[in-house]
Amino acid sequence: MALSLIILLYVGVGVLSAVGTIAISTRRFSAKAEQIFYGLLLVPIAAIYLAFTAHFADNDAWRLEGMAVAVFAVLGLLGSRLSGLLMLGYALHGGWDLIHEVFLHKGASGAGTPALTDIPLAYGAFCAAYDWCMVGYFYTRRIQWKSAWQAR
Repeated sequence: MALSLIILLYVGVGVLSAVGTIAISTRRFSAKAEQIFYGLLLVPIAAIYLAFTAHFADNDAWRLEGMAVAVFAVLGLLGSRLSGLLMLGYALHGGWDLIHEVFLHKGASGAGTPALTDIPLAYGAFCAAYDWCMVGYFYTRRIQWKSAWQAR
């Protein structure tokens, strides 16, 4: 029961964080700059897992976490121009967050499971909620972003 409440709280914080990010970015950036901002934002969002890897001294996780960060960085950089890749990057990152949350707490991983870093309790739920809310927002903005790139 307590775990359910903690996860629900973190999901709520993730949704509210997404709403706040959207509110600020739409007021501060042009459509083109907003897409670039969100593409570049995916890089440090993904790189946080490297900080967790260092913090929790999960030495076996460096390789896989590093490859995942590289994939998300590429999707973020390309997504700065192509909204479909931006949506894909955030959607996949939300899934990556949940994989960590569900399968990788102490004792949850079994033999043959790739080494991934531990994360703080409910962090994956927070991030997945944030990432997937952002994907929904990106979907609503894709036409404006495309128009902004085509404008001369």
